[in-house]
Amino acid sequence: MSFGISALGYELGEEIPVLDVAAEYTNDMERVHTYASRYMHRAAPGVGLTDLSYDAVRKALDGAGLDGRQIDLLVLAVTDITEYLYWDAAASLLHRLGADGAEAVLLTQACSSGVAGFDLVAGKFATHPEYRTAVVVAASRVAEPYWNRLETGAGCFSDGAVAAVVQRGHDALRWRAGEITTDGTHVDFFRLEAGGAAAPFGTPEAAAAPRRVGGIENVKEYFANDPEKISAFGTHAREQYRLVVERACKRTGIGFTDLARLLLPFDNQPAMSGLVDALGFPPERTNLALAADFGHLGAADPLFALARETEAGTLRRGDHVALAAVGRGMSWACALFEA
Repeated sequence: MSFGISALGYELGEEIPVLDVAAEYTNDMERVHTYASRYMHRAAPGVGLTDLSYDAVRKALDGAGLDGRQIDLLVLAVTDITEYLYWDAAASLLHRLGADGAEAVLLTQACSSGVAGFDLVAGKFATHPEYRTAVVVAASRVAEPYWNRLETGAGCFSDGAVAAVVQRGHDALRWRAGEITTDGTHVDFFRLEAGGAAAPFGTPEAAAAPRRVGGIENVKEYFANDPEKISAFGTHAREQYRLVVERACKRTGIGFTDLARLLLPFDNQPAMSGLVDALGFPPERTNLALAADFGHLGAADPLFALARETEAGTLRRGDHVALAAVGRGMSWACALFEA
């Protein structure tokens, strides 16, 4: 399957120094200092996930010299819940772009979805030979009633969207392979107990349940405060990262260390450094330095890093770039491109 990325565009929330607003979210300033994150990006009130996505897509389409009517397939990958429940955010975005009549797909496996979207495009292009142009959008807009930007995970959550215009036969940033693996052992890791069909809002069951996705203390509780279990989980997660990337490299006929870039989810600096070290990959060929200035953009992280590499003109013809991420499920995904 031959297709490549012809243009990328992104839209971010306002850049805010992390330490200027940390007290709005947590009392544990010592922990925030350990993140070594300088900035995060926060959308203004009233700016939703599909607003960020729309602006990102418009920029990408302009970069490709196209308009919405030329879209055959739109894939929207989201980290958090969208503006409304029982609502198709992908269909709404497609309509706003003037692309009604094309196909819209919504992916909701959080941070892995933006990478997995390219595998979906490959399949759709294979089964729909008339499809010429697809758009993959990876977006994150923190739903603050349910998430805490600085306490839900071990990092700073940001708002932003990145869009890639994908065209059949395009020979730059050409998709070479995709890999996804899922392990449901920890499927309940970030489960929100209230609001679903098992405990709808307004019921006694929902009233007794936490109204926010669990923070760091809840994660420790999930593993029964057992350091060995937490360590084993971290080791397994790193091994799965390596697995999907190596499988994609094998399909392409290259070695893991032959990659020019390995673009990973933005995490706090110590955690991300630990992942890069465990993978045995040169940190200067990753997006480690970039992460400190943008916070965790969820599903958009690796694609945003690719957009920045493209802007900077650092990729040479023939370079192989791997985008890798993990999301709810838990699912690890890799998309491999050749510049």
